[in-house]
Amino acid sequence: MGFHDTLEPGQQLDSYRIDAQVARSGMATIYRATDMRDGRAVALKIPHPDMEADPILFDRFQREASIGERLNHPQVMRVYGGEKRSRIYMVMEWCEGTLLRKILDAGRISQERALHITTGILDALDYIHANGVVHRDLKPENIMVDAHDGVKLIDFGIASDAGARRLTYANFTAALGTPNYISPEQVKGKRGDGRSDIYSMGVILYEMLTGKLPFTGPNPLAAMNDRLLNHPLPPRVADPSVSPQLQEVIYRALERDPRNRYARAAEFKHDLEHLDQVGVEDRDEIRNWHKRKAQLPRKIAYYGALALIPVVLLLIMMLVAHHH
Repeated sequence: MGFHDTLEPGQQLDSYRIDAQVARSGMATIYRATDMRDGRAVALKIPHPDMEADPILFDRFQREASIGERLNHPQVMRVYGGEKRSRIYMVMEWCEGTLLRKILDAGRISQERALHITTGILDALDYIHANGVVHRDLKPENIMVDAHDGVKLIDFGIASDAGARRLTYANFTAALGTPNYISPEQVKGKRGDGRSDIYSMGVILYEMLTGKLPFTGPNPLAAMNDRLLNHPLPPRVADPSVSPQLQEVIYRALERDPRNRYARAAEFKHDLEHLDQVGVEDRDEIRNWHKRKAQLPRKIAYYGALALIPVVLLLIMMLVAHHH
């Protein structure tokens, strides 16, 4: 079999029989497959041929595989390695369930369910952070929820790994996550650490409880800039059933300065599980949330320029490669 961009059901790739194509992105295609050696279902993530020829994207793919292969936790999707393969691809645990994005698109969920899902994700974050990994792109699209509301953290495509060698160009491309869930420090172009994931989890919890995003704008750059300037609608204003203690926990996760945020996912989880022990602060974010600062064109342009750095670097590398 040649290295075609698309595989058909019934085709075999090494020890795996292709069952169906289940997803396709700009970088790779994901197939459901069967391991012919033991009959288990797996997911194969196969990079597109043009991605394999791109050193930046190919390195990102290999880094994702390397990170996944050394993580082993019930709330983190497994990536299997250690076998000789005829081409580059990832073999991953097949996870039954529904993406949290699809669940939220259907409407708000109950507070009890939101807290259950959140504590599961925080368990996963506590584990990966303890192993030197920061997800950096935590969002509902990267969280799988099963029929019993068990969770799996997936897609480590732009994760950082403290144990890996630093990659000059890839570091630029991985500076930013998804605009709606990105932390303020990432908006400023900083690499971020575990507290960046905690901020993103705070945004997701806010969205699960209120049905809204805490920061918005007419375009992605304005939405990113909004979290640097303004306070969100207090969760208790959006939904009075949110207790002052639960609202306080959300604010601690969404602190603009990471030094004021939860330092560890386990601390975030502890407060959610012991809300009666949470002290409620007198916050300016609650008193003056309605006072809006204008979006500053100069700042928006500045952060827009930061976001373009990876694109410019990629173009330069393509031109250099073309002339060689």
